[in-house]
Amino acid sequence: MQYRTLGRTGIKVSPYALGAMMFATSFGNPDPDDSARMIHKALDAGLNFIDTADAYGDSEEVVGKALRGRRDDVVLATKFGRPVGDHPHHQGASRRWIVTAVENSLRRLGVDHIDLYQVHRTDPATDVEETLSALTDLLRAGKVRAIGTSQSLASDIVEAQWVAERRGLARFRAEQAAYSILNRGVEREVLPLAQRFGMGTLIWGPLGQGLLTGRVRKGERNDLRRAHLLKHLTDERRLDVVEQLVPLAAEAGLPMTHLAMAFVIAHPGVTSALLGPRTMPQLDDLLAGVEVRLTDDVLDRIDAIVPPGTNIGALDQNYQPPAVHDPGLRRRPLAERAAA
Repeated sequence: MQYRTLGRTGIKVSPYALGAMMFATSFGNPDPDDSARMIHKALDAGLNFIDTADAYGDSEEVVGKALRGRRDDVVLATKFGRPVGDHPHHQGASRRWIVTAVENSLRRLGVDHIDLYQVHRTDPATDVEETLSALTDLLRAGKVRAIGTSQSLASDIVEAQWVAERRGLARFRAEQAAYSILNRGVEREVLPLAQRFGMGTLIWGPLGQGLLTGRVRKGERNDLRRAHLLKHLTDERRLDVVEQLVPLAAEAGLPMTHLAMAFVIAHPGVTSALLGPRTMPQLDDLLAGVEVRLTDDVLDRIDAIVPPGTNIGALDQNYQPPAVHDPGLRRRPLAERAAA
């Protein structure tokens, strides 16, 4: 395994990381012992980077139990910010919630520190200075080793770096972004900004949340468990692109999963890409592709199908800022919409 440095933190991580969302027993793998075996197999294969979140059901507990005796071998990341229960204060990026959330995650994981602690979603209700101030205190207390964000807009990344510099606070050292052959929008600003500010990047959704596995084809039924829940799995525009990628992968002698993963980690702004297996066969398939390198010819052909910096549709779970999500923020009152 060839390890990469997570931004300028000095932390060495594997180009493939293990995403633990599907280890939650409530909606992922119902057998925590099987999940533990998968974690151990990934570690034995050279992966040393594991990412989970407090909002992923009991994933933190499953991961923590599996890492007993191997904690020092792992760069352990988790996230906070998404709602955890119905209480209005059990979410967001306020100091009030951060100091509680980190203790809860440390307890569930069974560890005394977290290597990368990430804001799961931008919190428009909280000033970024408030968030950075609380996270800086956690760093000084030794409870976390580095801090990061997830699904940030380019403007949010710049603002956070500016505030940290002006206020003498810790800087975000990593960004977790959605990136795949189908969703290349982050190539325009987010990935270049991460490189500019010395931030590492952890990629989620490199398989297009199932579309780039080869199991979803246009006009065919598939066995994906979430197919009836996620709109992007039936988006005709995305399915049309998949139909163009299938023969490309075949000509390159690669399974679709290997083509998709190798594409993501080929970008110089990408540090690591998340594998999100639910079963051992899925993990085995992904691990079999760790040595795949895409040639310039293959990358050029992908560019011809999906131009750099463009998105084909959108992921259902991708963050939408309030200015886009809330119609009231992008529509004047009816009486004010006319020019005269």
